Amino acid sequence: MGYSVRLCSVLLAVSLSGCVVVHKESTSPSRDTSEFINVNSTLWMQTSAEYKANALQTYKAAELQLDNALKDKSWTSAIEQQSNYTHLPPAIILDVDETVLDNSQFQADMILNNYSYDPKKWDQWVAKQTAPEIPGAVAFINRARQMGVEIIYITNRECKPRSSSADSCPQKQETMNNLKSVGVQGVDSEHVLLKKQKANWSSEKQSRRELIAESYRIIMLVGDDLGDFLPNVKKGITATARKELVDEYQDNWGVKWFILGNPTYGSWSQVLDAPKSKFLRGF
Repeated sequence: MGYSVRLCSVLLAVSLSGCVVVHKESTSPSRDTSEFINVNSTLWMQTSAEYKANALQTYKAAELQLDNALKDKSWTSAIEQQSNYTHLPPAIILDVDETVLDNSQFQADMILNNYSYDPKKWDQWVAKQTAPEIPGAVAFINRARQMGVEIIYITNRECKPRSSSADSCPQKQETMNNLKSVGVQGVDSEHVLLKKQKANWSSEKQSRRELIAESYRIIMLVGDDLGDFLPNVKKGITATARKELVDEYQDNWGVKWFILGNPTYGSWSQVLDAPKSKFLRGF
C-alpha cells in the first residue's frame, strides 16, 4: 500500500506553482524522499549568478596554469602516470556532464514531472544533443588546443544500442555533436571515451586514464566528481574517507585538478545510505 507526501513549494522556499508529489511505497521504508527533491540545487545551477561565477573562476584558474604545465616536463596530474612520460605530448582530460555540458534541463524535467532518475529518459536527453555549455568551458578548451594541448573526454555517458539505430553506440556521436554545437573545436572519435565503449570501461574511470597515460603527459584533470580524479571513491567508502582523500591530495586542487560544483547528483550522494537526512547536522 502506497502513500503520498505532498511537499508544497512554499516549504521548499522556492517559487513554483502547485506542489511536488512524492510517491513512496510502504514496502520500501528506506527510500529517501531527497532522491526526488532537488529543487534548490537545480535552481542554483540554472539561475544563480554565483554558479556562473564559480564555473568561470574554475576555468580561468585552470588557464592560468597552462604555461607552467607545458614548460615543466615533469608535470603530470594523473596518479596513474608514474614514469616515462616526460617526452609524451601534453593532454588534458575532462569529464563531459556538468563539466563541459550542462544537463540541468534534465534535472529540472525530473522535478517538474515528478520522476526519479530513469536511464531511458536520460538516453532521450542525450539523443537531443541540446545541452548548453558550462560557463567558461569552451573558451578554456579552445585556448588549450591553441597552445598545442590535446583534449580528451572521459564520460560516463553509456554506450547502449537502440532499436532505432544500427550503431552500437549512438551516444558517442551524439555527445560529439553536442560538444561541437556549443563551440568546442577539434572534437573527434579517438578522444571521446564512453562508459562500456570497451568491455572493461565501467563507471570507474581509472582504466581509461591509464590508457591515456600511455600516450600523453596528462597535465590537468577537470571534472565535477571525485571519481574524475581518483579511483575507488564511488562505493564502499565513507563521506569522511573521501574528505580525507581531498586533504591527502590538497596540493593538486587548483593547480593540476579543477573541480566544478554539482549539488544535484554524483558519487558524493551515492555513498550516503538512506535515509540521507540522517547525515544532516544541526546545532
